[in-house]
Amino acid sequence: MTGDPLAWVLLGVIGLAVIAYVLTGGADFGGGAWDLFASGPRAERQRELVEDSIAPIWEANHIWMIVVVVLMFTGFPDAFSVIAIALHLPIVLVLVGIVLRGAAFTFRSYGLQGAPERELWGRVFAWASALTPVCLGLVIGGASSGAIRVVDGHVRTGFLAGWTTPFAFSVGLFALALFVLLAAVYLTRDASGDVALQDDFRRRALACEVVAGGFAAITAWRASIDAPELFDAFLHAPWSLPVQALTAAAALATIAMLWTRRFGLARVFVVVQVGLVVLGWGLAMDGHLVHPDVHIDAAGLRASVVRPVLWILAGGSVLLAPALWLLYRVFKLRD
Repeated sequence: MTGDPLAWVLLGVIGLAVIAYVLTGGADFGGGAWDLFASGPRAERQRELVEDSIAPIWEANHIWMIVVVVLMFTGFPDAFSVIAIALHLPIVLVLVGIVLRGAAFTFRSYGLQGAPERELWGRVFAWASALTPVCLGLVIGGASSGAIRVVDGHVRTGFLAGWTTPFAFSVGLFALALFVLLAAVYLTRDASGDVALQDDFRRRALACEVVAGGFAAITAWRASIDAPELFDAFLHAPWSLPVQALTAAAALATIAMLWTRRFGLARVFVVVQVGLVVLGWGLAMDGHLVHPDVHIDAAGLRASVVRPVLWILAGGSVLLAPALWLLYRVFKLRD
């Protein structure tokens, strides 16, 4: 590791916020996708479980995305500028999806319209929940692809570079698979007391593990073609084998816990599994915010700005962490 230690500290904080968003907000997106995929004789009960699980906390989970964005434009303004220009189209799609999803969920759950209008809002909520993770993956894939080129701080490759590649779309579908996996595992626990409903999401969670593994392989294959530098880091970096082995072990443990109906432990292991996937991607970027031309050492960091921001963030966490813990304690934990 070379360069300014402060830049690496800030990058680490951003990385933790990204993981927190994936494990909370990502699961909310996955729950909305299960609303779309609800089927069988218990389809309506499946949708009700999704709504009951999401409703108390979905707004709070977006705080992690806000932290990521604020720290990016505060700490790495040059990188933020490049990302906002080169990837503004998929970013706009993400923002539209988040707004549509939130508005539709509110109108469906609390609106005064009749059944047809509520059903329409339900479809908007479900489709926005399923498509927004794909667009998030397009942003990540575009920034990782190596196709966005920056010269003297200016983007030289246009507005379609990187995120329109098969690699970026595979990342988007992989992100969706991980989000629906998280949601399915979480919902097995939330369905406690309803064995039939638990079995619905247990079977789906097991299927999602297979699907996620397939998309992981496809993403790796496309990375070898469309993002060779990223793929090389996955193969040859000293951390690569341990992280991949731990990810595989966590996936197998999740499957084992689902198979034996130990849903609390399944939730723990799936959190580890998905968190390691995000960590592996972050390590493969090796300090680049946009591969290969925007590294954190040349991303516009100003120590005089970042130091007080980090201290304020640490102080705010003293209030935020207990408040979030209480929120989850009240609404999410089961006796």
